Amino acid sequence: MLSPGDYDVTSPDVSWSYTGFNVFREWLARAEGFPLTEMNGFGGDRAWSSVSTTLTPLLDHPDDDGFLTLAQCAAILPRLEAITAQQHEGGDPVHERRVDDVRQLVTVVKYCLAKEVELIFC
Repeated sequence: MLSPGDYDVTSPDVSWSYTGFNVFREWLARAEGFPLTEMNGFGGDRAWSSVSTTLTPLLDHPDDDGFLTLAQCAAILPRLEAITAQQHEGGDPVHERRVDDVRQLVTVVKYCLAKEVELIFC
């Protein structure tokens, strides 16, 4: 689960199973132009410094421990919003599900920025 660090149970959050979160991050990595499985920490040996994406703090992060800082949240937000604006031909339900996941994450990130709290991985 990704949630604001205000520890308010009424705050927005987004959650997946471990497998679901991995699928989500694999999809985001493909949207950024590289396979996540090639990356260090995800089965490959490619260094994160070899890719150029503002989503690195989200993609290269432990599943259930730690947080993203306000600066990292501010850095990933524009790219996440851009992804939600992309249209996909054919009404692919998998694509629509992933875009919906991104929209939920955008809501949480915006909340974190508004409340000035970290985005917690738990």
